[in-house]
Amino acid sequence: MLKTRITEMFGVETPIVMGGMTGVGYGELVAAVANAGALGFITAHMFPTAEALEAEITKVRGLTNKPFGVNLTILPSLNPIPYDEYRRAICESGIKIVETAGRNPVDHMPDFKANGVKVIHKCTSVRHAVTAEKLGVDVISIDGFECAGHPGEDDVGIMVLLPATVDQVSIPVIASGGMADGRSLIAALSLGADGVNMGTRFMATQEAAIHENVKRKIVENTERDTLLTNRTLRNTSRVARNAVSEEVLKIQQDATKTIEDVRHLVAGVRGRTNVMAGGDMDGGIWSAGQSQGLIHDIPTCEELVKNIMRQAESIVHARLDKMAS
Repeated sequence: MLKTRITEMFGVETPIVMGGMTGVGYGELVAAVANAGALGFITAHMFPTAEALEAEITKVRGLTNKPFGVNLTILPSLNPIPYDEYRRAICESGIKIVETAGRNPVDHMPDFKANGVKVIHKCTSVRHAVTAEKLGVDVISIDGFECAGHPGEDDVGIMVLLPATVDQVSIPVIASGGMADGRSLIAALSLGADGVNMGTRFMATQEAAIHENVKRKIVENTERDTLLTNRTLRNTSRVARNAVSEEVLKIQQDATKTIEDVRHLVAGVRGRTNVMAGGDMDGGIWSAGQSQGLIHDIPTCEELVKNIMRQAESIVHARLDKMAS
């Protein structure tokens, strides 16, 4: 077993985290991740009300007695998101671990601290990590350029960004972006991380409630099968390569184009409905990281976590110890 500040702080068996994922982070997957010995997060903004979020938390508690948390992604939205109500539901339900992302969580920290909630904040740069530590977050999850979703605008890969962050903060750091197996885990720990966050890897599991076509596509894809959209809008997104993302990229070659020129293509509901639920792989935009080049099967969460830990321990004992001797 590998013990780190993450396993000790959160009472989990492995230093593996499945962060919040829109359209993916439902209760059944979170419970399966928890039962496998890792730390999973329900994605709050997928639920229309705080009451619906509370019901999902209750459902997970019926499926596992192990630790899990809730993701609160703080982003601008055309439709108001009930962040205050989500926060109330989190605190009143007794959740003790929250992952925040997007804007900094300063407005939420007083209530979380008052209720004994540990906060993991996702950042895409060292400077944002330093600010988050000053705000009182407990853990930094640092997103390298390889990650799915929003990698920021600095284009720094995890190999440099991770140790640079570790050098500047004293709280534990989780490596996110490009993480997919035991090799990733050992590399991240060697660079100073106390754990790894895997998103795309957990999408390709049996318990993920997304269409099988998506899972198979992740397995088929290589590390080259992602595109960066919205670069000209300074809101970069790493998504899977398909007909829609290629069309968006073509439109955005003209820097004068605005979000209105691609809104019909990048709408989240289109990706969730047509792709994640419907299995039409050209039906909309969907997020995937470069780590899909390392994903070759669709195991259960239990099998995945066991395989990752087995590979990691084998690297330590069969390779590193041998090299040291």
